[in-house]
Amino acid sequence: MIGARDMAFPKLNAIAFWLNPPAGALVLGSFFFGGSQSGWTAYPPLSLITANTAQSMWILAIVLVGTSSILGSLNFVVTIWKMKVPSMKWDELPLFCWAILATSLLALVSTPVLAAGLILLLFDINFGTSFFKPDGGGNVVIYQHLFWFYSHPAVYLMILPIFGIVSEVIPVHARKPIFGYKAIVYSSLAICVVGLFVWVHHMFLAE
Repeated sequence: MIGARDMAFPKLNAIAFWLNPPAGALVLGSFFFGGSQSGWTAYPPLSLITANTAQSMWILAIVLVGTSSILGSLNFVVTIWKMKVPSMKWDELPLFCWAILATSLLALVSTPVLAAGLILLLFDINFGTSFFKPDGGGNVVIYQHLFWFYSHPAVYLMILPIFGIVSEVIPVHARKPIFGYKAIVYSSLAICVVGLFVWVHHMFLAE
């Protein structure tokens, strides 16, 4: 769509892809050790005391998927930024590419925060640290902040590419040019920015 023959970093692209199968294997394998019993949020202290092997496998799987997302996002940003054909102006860039660019920027900022929180949780489970253990001076609410700083923007990571697809498909089948091109571009980038500041509404009942 931007005239590039390949991604900026093809090997990095392959690595990002092939991190997903072992992540899936870890999640499936965790069921043989009792499964993660703390829900999809893995809130401590529950995640610290139930099925530790399974919980550790789940954490490693999510970290692998997150690493894949970070590497893929980096690749998309560099490809779109540096490898579009020189004759293509920024206001001629396909809206799907704008959506992917916004999604990738959001993922690059938010995903490492979740990965950091999960790695700290992994250390609490396996290596005796007390980042989130209340009886050791840790704070469970900090984990919640780290978790939701990614997991609310994750909603926009899922919907922004769909917005981009819709913005490409409907004009083609309607046989009319897109209305409000710049508004769609600016709103996509605005969602990327504002999405980083709205996780706190998940914390209203936390103390």
